[in-house]
Amino acid sequence: MNRQEIEKLAERLLARELSVGEFAGRLVPAPHPGIADVGEAQLDLDRARRCGFPEVVFAQGKSVEAMEKIFHALLENGVDVLATRMPPEQAAELGPKFPAASYNPVGRTFRIPVAEAEKASPAVSGLVTVVTAGTSDLPVAEEARETALWTGARVDLVQDIGVAGPHRLAANLDRLQASDAVVVVAGMEGALPSVVGGHVACPVIAVPTSVGYGASFGGLAALLGMLNSCAANVTVVNIDAGFKGGYIAGLIAKNAARRVQS
Repeated sequence: MNRQEIEKLAERLLARELSVGEFAGRLVPAPHPGIADVGEAQLDLDRARRCGFPEVVFAQGKSVEAMEKIFHALLENGVDVLATRMPPEQAAELGPKFPAASYNPVGRTFRIPVAEAEKASPAVSGLVTVVTAGTSDLPVAEEARETALWTGARVDLVQDIGVAGPHRLAANLDRLQASDAVVVVAGMEGALPSVVGGHVACPVIAVPTSVGYGASFGGLAALLGMLNSCAANVTVVNIDAGFKGGYIAGLIAKNAARRVQS
């Protein structure tokens, strides 16, 4: 509100067109019902209605005190908490404050469930399969798996079936083909999503990782290879973005489950 608007309100107050309470209310508007102001953050409490799932906390760079406030606000509004990229030092401080929390040190995720009766919206299950090309891709895959679980999806994790041993993929095709969405996490040349895409009738979310030698350029080679996939059902997220892959797969699984249930 600018100075001119304030002066007009003051004139109306002096003319007794506004009460003192109304004048104060115009100066300091009531908080929006879809926003929780916790000081360091303005939480979007309306996101689940608009976008399918609630707000997720990116822990990196945030203080423990700020995250504690954020977590309490989300829980008070019936939201299961998911925080990503949380270092173990933060988890060690926050864990005792939230006894129901679970920390995944590999995926660096921190989750706090609320009681089923208090949840803002019930979970609708679908099946997401998370696949890793190699064991070194597991940290990103674990972030994707924890995120998909948070969305309410059932999650199957299939590890270490990269293209260097194609018989390993063939041995697990039945698990992939039963999925509503497959998240394929791979570094090096990033070939696995294309191969998976040629075997399944569902969306494949390719997650390039920074795993690889010098010419992989920190995951850029895998990213470009995945973007150039000739498998039409493959889409790609950013390098090491396990959260994004798991989130999108969760949305797909949720919508697929709703169609089956309706």
